[in-house]
Amino acid sequence: MSQKLKEKSLSPEIQAASVATQSPERVTVTELDERIRRALHAAAEKKALQPTILDLRGIASFTDFFVILTGANRRQVQAISDEIVEQLKRHGSAASRVEGYQNAEWILIDYGDFVVHVFDEKARRFYDLERLWREAERLDVSPAELAGLVL
Repeated sequence: MSQKLKEKSLSPEIQAASVATQSPERVTVTELDERIRRALHAAAEKKALQPTILDLRGIASFTDFFVILTGANRRQVQAISDEIVEQLKRHGSAASRVEGYQNAEWILIDYGDFVVHVFDEKARRFYDLERLWREAERLDVSPAELAGLVL
């Protein structure tokens, strides 16, 4: 069935709902959930590189956001992960699981509605989540935005 025919067959309310679920509003750093902002702040304290948010709300059902970060080496990747887990736990949000900590090439921290990925530089280039999830809205977070985060 052609797209025009589909659109004609749907009521205006259904059309509006379908458009809303397919293309959510573009989010800014200040509009992010407090827990995501806190994770970004914790990562910034440990000098995480290239913070990027992928908004998956319109394309995935298992989570709403990916927070992607890079550390320069294994020890920094673990330190970034530790700081995020500690700060969020201190404020009432425990991670449901943490994977990859020992190897520290790619640490995944699952909070349900968002997932934090902390990569070393080589693994981030290899797995390239930004390319894999290229349909997601992408928000690269600048150092100025990180400095201005209100928690």
